[in-house]
Amino acid sequence: MPKPLKTNAARLLDHAKIPYELIPYEYDENDLAAQHVADALGQDINQVFKTLVLHGDRCGHFVCVVPGNCEVDLKKAAKAAGAKKAEMIPMKELLPLTGYIRGGCSPVGMKKPFPTFFHSTATDFDHIYVSAGQRGLQFKVNPQQLIAYVRGTLADIVCDSSES
Repeated sequence: MPKPLKTNAARLLDHAKIPYELIPYEYDENDLAAQHVADALGQDINQVFKTLVLHGDRCGHFVCVVPGNCEVDLKKAAKAAGAKKAEMIPMKELLPLTGYIRGGCSPVGMKKPFPTFFHSTATDFDHIYVSAGQRGLQFKVNPQQLIAYVRGTLADIVCDSSES
């Protein structure tokens, strides 16, 4: 696979002197699920995080970064963001709002900064994988450094599962 082109998100991490690795992978237009990404990377799904954009009734837009095998709990996410209720934004709003498309939404370098909440398990790992801003490209990055850079907050924002 040829060396991946630097994304805007990668240039921002370079500028902030945050070390990362760009990891390209083959993606399937018809399967943008995090499990497919984890399988393509040969990584634990718990370390592959997806970036979701929500809207809260009292706080406006905010971002949740959760493990690939988890669903965001809308009540917990709303509470973390200081809202009474929250919902996922419609897919058609993602690109105009963030500058990113589904399957390539990174917590780094959105059109404007939004409050960002990382699931509390992010710091259980030396590194996590998040989108580098385009489909087929992930960052391998230290979660503490990433969270500090995006001014993120750790929170319990996923649905309870009997498997955890």
